[in-house]
Amino acid sequence: MEDIVLLLIVVALIIYLSAVLARPDKF
Repeated sequence: MEDIVLLLIVVALIIYLSAVLARPDKF
């Protein structure tokens, strides 16, 4: 279970960083 939670956190961070890089003006 812990591995799944960690994976979800990593994926969420990647999506967040992608959104920030795509729209830096809305940071």
